[in-house]
Amino acid sequence: ACNRAAWRAAAGAPEAGLLAEDLFAAARAQSGHELAALARKIEPLTTWPLLVLPDDVTAQLHELVQRAAARARVLDTWGFAQVLSRGKGTTALFAGPSGTGKTLAAEIMARDLGLDLYQIDLSSVVSKYIGETEKNLDRIFRAAEYANAVLFFDEADALFGKRSEVRDSHDRYANLEISYLLQRMEAYEGLAILATNLRQHLDEAFTRRLSMVVHFPAPDEPSRRRIWQTIWPSETPVAADVDLDFLARQFKLAGGNIQNIALNAAYLAAADGGVVTMGHLRHATRREYQKLGKALSDAELGMMNDE
Repeated sequence: ACNRAAWRAAAGAPEAGLLAEDLFAAARAQSGHELAALARKIEPLTTWPLLVLPDDVTAQLHELVQRAAARARVLDTWGFAQVLSRGKGTTALFAGPSGTGKTLAAEIMARDLGLDLYQIDLSSVVSKYIGETEKNLDRIFRAAEYANAVLFFDEADALFGKRSEVRDSHDRYANLEISYLLQRMEAYEGLAILATNLRQHLDEAFTRRLSMVVHFPAPDEPSRRRIWQTIWPSETPVAADVDLDFLARQFKLAGGNIQNIALNAAYLAAADGGVVTMGHLRHATRREYQKLGKALSDAELGMMNDE
């Protein structure tokens, strides 16, 4: 913590001396080593203004942050811990199409709370051997409690799917595995965020144990316009004739796809003149649609020109 404060002073930062955030950062650096072997640590860099969502969705995210921050007061000071045997943590489900900002929202929430964010690697959790998946999940939750971290389960439907009718021993063990996961999630006292593109595949019993379900909709035209406007770093040279209104109106894409196009266009511009133009965006958009398995006609892209 002292080294962190010294580096900040050497950089000319206005904050002088040792701060509480230095101590928190130092404590986080000393924990989470076991969790890092089971999950991928994400360094949160994004802030709230870069997250483009409907107002009510943003309000839900702020409520989750407030709930996690007020946990000690409500449970300990106000006595709720004495009447609750389970459900003391905060578990949220982020549901919506790919690229709509679920991972981004988790990053921002972790940064707001001053906690580390760990994305669970499903390949290190799910096992074909009976009982191994439960053991791996238990290790993750135990490590997370000691690390005081935010857990982020991507593609959660792969782990928390619906229980099926028992026809053979495989079905019976699969249902036992899901039941264990439901119980372990309910007993977890930290903040766990689950993301899925297929909410309908989640077990109903699991959904009832959630603190909140947040739906991330596909962006409408005004939202796409805001994404196109905020996606560019201030240092990126963008031509004055780049038509963001046309991009938002013509191409009904999610924020993740828009980010890919902007980044690809920036690489094209760096190798060709140094300024992002509509020509670069046209080429990058065509490539993104090819990734999605779709084709754009020359007429659709012909409107995008450098004139």
